[in-house]
Amino acid sequence: MEITIGTTEDGQWIREQLITYNRQHVPAALYTESEHYCFLAWDEDEELLGGVTASYVWNHLQVHFLWVDPEQRAEGVGKQLMEQIESLAEEKSCSKILLDTFSFQAPGFYEKLGFEEYGRLADHPTEGQTQYFFVKQLTKESHF
Repeated sequence: MEITIGTTEDGQWIREQLITYNRQHVPAALYTESEHYCFLAWDEDEELLGGVTASYVWNHLQVHFLWVDPEQRAEGVGKQLMEQIESLAEEKSCSKILLDTFSFQAPGFYEKLGFEEYGRLADHPTEGQTQYFFVKQLTKESHF
């Protein structure tokens, strides 16, 4: 066996092979919808306070990035952005919202919003830091 460095096209081919395999095990309806979202929060002076990005796939929302201006972090901006995410998830009839965060970011913030930790990776991205993985199972009673 010889292992070589592949091209971008090789990587795309590998991705397509896994998708083909996955389609044998996941309902076709879950493959037809995939959407990306970005919500921004502005103040009355048209200053950007924060934003969140997410994608809808396989009947859940995956939060990718939540950023709030440091001066606004105790003012409810993040909570309002996450409320928008949950509203979207309910609109799309999602079963859950997934996200990850680091120990130097906001794990406690997400716990306050009803997210539950389902995994962690110690010493990542560097020694002494932790990456946390969170899920919020959605029911008709789920609200922030």
